[in-house]
Amino acid sequence: MSALQRWLSGFSGRQVGTDSAGNVYFESRRDYRGYGRKRRWVIYAGPAEATVVPPEWHGWLHHTTAAPLERPRLPWIKEHRPNLTGTPHAYRPKGHDLVGGQRAPTAGDYEAWTPGS
Repeated sequence: MSALQRWLSGFSGRQVGTDSAGNVYFESRRDYRGYGRKRRWVIYAGPAEATVVPPEWHGWLHHTTAAPLERPRLPWIKEHRPNLTGTPHAYRPKGHDLVGGQRAPTAGDYEAWTPGS
């Protein structure tokens, strides 16, 4: 984020907290007209990627919870990975063109339509 945006966030809002990724969360100092409540926003530590907002802060941003409920990390919870869609590391199932393009035939496999048949 730009220095101007950080300055304006500190001027028009108050810092509520930060998460483990370094994102900083703000809440406006007053209610906005027509909105009926305080506005909430985040300044990302890195590129603006919505998937790096943890669930407890997501609930707070969307006014679902009054305060972020930080809980201890359970052993089965995985660390965050960025959205890999469109990258070479994206998931590609067997038969995908970029993996080899050979898929197993299925019962009643597809037959292309030809005009006049």
